[in-house]
Amino acid sequence: MKSELLLLIAVSLCVHSKPLSGTAKRTFNKLLLISFDGFRWNYDEDVDTPNMDALVKEGVKAKYITPPMITMTSPSHFTTITGRWIEDHGVVHNMMFNSTSLLKLTHKATLKRSEWWDNGALPLWITAQNQGLKTASFFYPGGGANYSGQAVDRSLVEAFDHPDDNETEWRQNIDTVMDWFTKEDFDFVTLYYGEPDNVGHMVGPETNERRKIIAQIDRTIGYLREAIQKNSLANSLNVIITSDHGMTTIKKNPDVKEIKLSEYMNFLTLTHFDLLDYGGFGMIRPRKGQEQAVYDALKNAHPNLTVYKKEEIPENFHFAKNSRIQDIVLIGDLGFNLNSRFIFYVNKGDHGFSNEEMDMKTIFRAFGPDFKKNYLSEPFNSISIYPLMCKLLGVKPAPNNGSLSDTEGMLLENFDACGRIHISVSLLTIMTLLSSLI
Repeated sequence: MKSELLLLIAVSLCVHSKPLSGTAKRTFNKLLLISFDGFRWNYDEDVDTPNMDALVKEGVKAKYITPPMITMTSPSHFTTITGRWIEDHGVVHNMMFNSTSLLKLTHKATLKRSEWWDNGALPLWITAQNQGLKTASFFYPGGGANYSGQAVDRSLVEAFDHPDDNETEWRQNIDTVMDWFTKEDFDFVTLYYGEPDNVGHMVGPETNERRKIIAQIDRTIGYLREAIQKNSLANSLNVIITSDHGMTTIKKNPDVKEIKLSEYMNFLTLTHFDLLDYGGFGMIRPRKGQEQAVYDALKNAHPNLTVYKKEEIPENFHFAKNSRIQDIVLIGDLGFNLNSRFIFYVNKGDHGFSNEEMDMKTIFRAFGPDFKKNYLSEPFNSISIYPLMCKLLGVKPAPNNGSLSDTEGMLLENFDACGRIHISVSLLTIMTLLSSLI
């Protein structure tokens, strides 16, 4: 009888604790998503990272996560924030392009171009705003665009000359985000850092410079942890730390024969448009009637080059069914960049290779009041971060390709109790007193 009465009291508290529409604050915790561009899954294994190590005990670590097949910054970040495959969200490259007009814009030039990002797949910022939440994007790709005319509540976009590695500015960015949560009551914020991608490109992943930037990232995570405590957010803010793709060392002459496509085909006579010289992924639009000629010229041209006609692209790549994907798709083996007419020696490290390669896998860490502690997750696809974020925020997801079953095991068992109502200390005290009187 005693246990039945306590259960009845608990249920009653849950029912009567539900917020009244328009009159009470929702009960879900806030969420911060941080992306460190180009953070390969094992970058912390050869560096002293006390703060990342602490997060393993204080929260969740995935062994690694798999980005979408086009392992580039814009496509991968947009998959995370929409939960959609690349063929569905349409951001198929870092560069905005038009293969008819021959337009090509660099990554940073696309960041405010809504016509590149707004293809019908709603990012979480907009879906959450439409359900009453307040959202912000700090440098996150796609955050500066409009979606069906709707903008993110607060959006900061990287300038062309923005430095990627200023540790003082990194901390200032965290301070700004903490103010957004505490002083302006934002519910969901995305924060983007351009490292360690930049260092990985410039000097390569297996270098002391890369190790130094990982140590800097670890110090920044330490600063974040302190800032959360300082701003009294430890019991109300969940944090997810992840990335968009990994990085690998580029193979160069004379160690290997590099891929230079002009050795095998005539670009002037055979191609109308190409997107090449950007890592291990490229596309070609042949001149009218020349598709077979381009395909035949490249099919067996180089032992470390794979060539597909658009209709032959494997279904599990999840990017073929989009009009922006060109007639011929090329993928280099790990470390073999696709050079079109000349070989560029700019990047020592690169990405864009198959997402099945371990060097393309990325990190996942999470901590906060709704996450288990000292929990090691099996690998999963980055597309499943989206339904996890929706669950944490109490948002009804937009149509997506992710699976909550990949990630819900990292949440506390009582996450769904009482409709995810967090019973206050005072209510618990009342229950305890009632228990003693029964």
